[in-house]
Amino acid sequence: MDAIPEYWPPTPPRVVPLFPLPGVFLFPRLPLPLQVFEPRYLQMVEDLLDSPGRLVVGTIQEQELEDAMGSPAVLPVAGFGEIVRHEKLVDGRYLLWVIGLARVRIHEVPSDRLYRQVEFEVLEDKPANPRKAEELVSSLSEAILARSPQLLNLPDDAPVDMLADLLLQTMVLPQSVMETIFSEQDSAQRAAMALSAHARFPTSE
Repeated sequence: MDAIPEYWPPTPPRVVPLFPLPGVFLFPRLPLPLQVFEPRYLQMVEDLLDSPGRLVVGTIQEQELEDAMGSPAVLPVAGFGEIVRHEKLVDGRYLLWVIGLARVRIHEVPSDRLYRQVEFEVLEDKPANPRKAEELVSSLSEAILARSPQLLNLPDDAPVDMLADLLLQTMVLPQSVMETIFSEQDSAQRAAMALSAHARFPTSE
């Protein structure tokens, strides 16, 4: 996989493509593999490959899932990311690897393309205080390893927000639970919510 770009907080307003998906959340600093096959999103990928490759992955609201092939409403807080690798298959589909750059609040705007487009505002996390962060890092690392024993090489200096998001990515949670945690901007609070979900929704093993 290509090198993950450094976090880059873009200056709003910006207009980028919206890729709405059911039950999918794009977390900052974490990769997300995607498969693209619908004509409108194939057009989106072709456009993105001629640009910096940045898009918003929006989570379709649960009550809108039956309209997933149309223009379903998405949650107002979404993931902003960048394509770091792509592969075009012989049948025309694309395999994408997208890295999350930021949580964003989105507002849909008119689009002259087949796909939808949004303006976005970057949501900055409130950092945890050092004493609380040390405690949370230990608890988060333990929870991550309990769910994903293969992640043995967690960086010693990984921040609380990254570990909380990594823990969330290892869990299959009800969307209503995940969207509440995903939207939380206080990193210590989001970490505590992730740890609570870890306790409430144990692994299936």
